[in-house]
Amino acid sequence: MAERLKALFFFGTRPEAIKLAPVIRRLSESPRFEPIVCVSGQHRSLLDQALSVFSITPDHDLSVMIPNQSLFYVTRAILERFEPILNRERPDLLIVQGDAQTAFVGALAAYYFRVPVAHVEAGLRTGDPYAPYPEEMNRRLIDRIATFLFAPTQTARENLMREGADEEAIVVTGNTEIDALRYVRENIPPRVRFDFPGRVVLVTAHRRESLSGGIARICDGLRRLTGLVPGITIVYSIHPNPRVQRVVRKELSGRDRIVLIDPPDYASFVHLLSSSYLVLTDSGGIQELGAALHIPVLVLRERTERVEGIETGAARLVGTDPGRIAAEAQRLLEDAEEYARMREAENPYGDGRAAERIVTTLERSLL
Repeated sequence: MAERLKALFFFGTRPEAIKLAPVIRRLSESPRFEPIVCVSGQHRSLLDQALSVFSITPDHDLSVMIPNQSLFYVTRAILERFEPILNRERPDLLIVQGDAQTAFVGALAAYYFRVPVAHVEAGLRTGDPYAPYPEEMNRRLIDRIATFLFAPTQTARENLMREGADEEAIVVTGNTEIDALRYVRENIPPRVRFDFPGRVVLVTAHRRESLSGGIARICDGLRRLTGLVPGITIVYSIHPNPRVQRVVRKELSGRDRIVLIDPPDYASFVHLLSSSYLVLTDSGGIQELGAALHIPVLVLRERTERVEGIETGAARLVGTDPGRIAAEAQRLLEDAEEYARMREAENPYGDGRAAERIVTTLERSLL
């Protein structure tokens, strides 16, 4: 039997862990690959939470996270600590996901070692290199390095083609977030069950570009919404970033019909999201989950790389203007026809078989 090829997964945040978990599981079933998992620990607590849900035990952990870490520190620390791992493992392939700093630096390090890179979720673009920052430029740079470009949608493929990517390197797979969602709903019960009164408006917001006033404006919009629509409970899942925590708790603590929670584990979050009436978020992954679960999503950003949800009507851009946030949410909470139009929109993000397509492509190409 031929020697198994080493496929090194490298990630450091909860979204990366969630979206790579289906690929890790699928690749582990292949007799031709030896999967190795290395985490940077870029987001420590949330990463560990996701690893636990999917029963992933890393082979290597760089533990780079420190309080108030900068992009300069994260980049430097990952490069320095990842080099010995690459020297020791000598992988045949590096697999990264998305647009976090870990993914970009990992792809760069693999290039230095002449190791081919597979980019899961390639081709997402807003067109603005500073929105989101630094994620938009991270994913562009990863796509220039990568040998395998696993685009989640046809739109992502077209973005790559416009930039001159090799057409044979691009495979449209669907998004692995939908694989993870299906697996969790079918196999993993929530560790925490939530029961809030009335219709639940679920909120997450933590993007770097919103830290200079955007989070406070979002909180203002939420306060206004509670004054406009009775019978709702706004549930804000607060990212552990201290800058986000400080603002949200200052602006919203003690407010009637607003509940602040720490981020639950992924299975519990899926349960909470599934039972929500409306979602307000700046998260890319939650835009996908909302579309898959047919829950209307208001996107708390000026631009999004998940344009498919906007185009099908599953999501709507509202930015961080308090008046617009409150008005658009009120509209969906009070206009049953408008709500139904968004709820019935097509899910453009895949059928839950993305990991299968990724592994099949790798088997055909590398073996």
